[in-house]
Amino acid sequence: MDLTPAPLFTDVSPGPEGGIAHWAITSDGKRIRVGHWPVDKAKGTVLLFPGRTEYIEKYGVTAGELAARGLATIAIDWRGQGLADRLLDDPLIGHVGAFSDYQKDVAALMRVARSLNLPRPYFLLAHSMGGCIGMRAVMEGMSVRAAAFTGPMWGIYVKPHLRGLARVLANIMPHLGKGQGLPPGTTKASYVLSADFEDNLLTTDHQMYDMMRDQLVAHPELALGGPSYVWLREAFAETRHLSERAAPNLPAVTFLGTNERIVDVPPVYERMDNWVGGRLELVEGAEHEILMEQPGIRKPVFDGIEKHFLGTVTT
Repeated sequence: MDLTPAPLFTDVSPGPEGGIAHWAITSDGKRIRVGHWPVDKAKGTVLLFPGRTEYIEKYGVTAGELAARGLATIAIDWRGQGLADRLLDDPLIGHVGAFSDYQKDVAALMRVARSLNLPRPYFLLAHSMGGCIGMRAVMEGMSVRAAAFTGPMWGIYVKPHLRGLARVLANIMPHLGKGQGLPPGTTKASYVLSADFEDNLLTTDHQMYDMMRDQLVAHPELALGGPSYVWLREAFAETRHLSERAAPNLPAVTFLGTNERIVDVPPVYERMDNWVGGRLELVEGAEHEILMEQPGIRKPVFDGIEKHFLGTVTT
C-alpha cells in the first residue's frame, strides 16, 4: 500500500514527538486521514476512534498518555470531518450516507496499520460516535485484543418531549429533499467556539477546553457543526440495530462520566450489564470528554485503560 503524507498540525497538537499523518483512500473512493504516533519498543498499538466533529490533533494529549504507558497510537479522521473528504457542499454540516460507510474507513485504517507494520497486539479505544463505529467493527470481526469505550454513542440523546418529533423529522425530511439540512436546535457553528466554558457539556478542565478552541481558531478547516437529517436518521437506525445484537466475545471496559449529557446513558448501562467479560466504570464528576478531563480525573482512567489492555497480553 502506497502511503501519501498528509498534514498533521503539530503547532496545536501536544502529542508525542514523531507524529505523522497519511492519506488513505477507502473502497468507495473517499479520502480520509490517518495519524500515527510511534513508540520505541511499544507493547502494542491503540486504534483510536474519535467522536463526531473530532479530528486527529484533538487526541495528541491522549496519544501522549498512552505513549507514557508504552503504547503506540493510530487515529483517524472519519469521512465528513477533520481533513477527510467532506460529503456535502456545505462542509460545516456533519453527514454520512449510511452508518455502515464508516466501516469502509475502518478498513482503510487497518490497511494503513498493516502497511506501517505497527506493533501488535492491537487495542481499540473508542469515544462517543467512535464507540458506535467501533462496536460494529468488533461485532464484525475487527481483530483487537481488548476494547475500551468512553462516553459511547450507543443511543442518541434527545430531550424526552422532543424524541418523537426528532425521529419523525429524521425520516420525513430526506424524503422531502431536505435530508442535508440541520435539525432544529443545531447550527453550523462548532460547539467549543460558540459555547462558554462555564457549564459546557464536554469537560471541567479549562485548559483542555482552551486547547480545543485554539485548534479550531488556528485551523478552521477542522471545524464541524451540527449533523444533517440523514446523519440523524442513520444514527437512530444504527444504534437500534446494534442494541439488538449480542456483545462480542471480547474483554471490554466502558468509562462513563457521572455528568454525561451528550449521549443517551441507559443504553450504555444495558449494554455493559449484558456483556460477558465487560464492565462499566463510572467516572465521578466527569463530563463527556473523559479523556480530556482534569488530570485528577483522567489519570485513573488512563491507568485503568493500561491495566485493561496490557492485562490481556500473555507474558
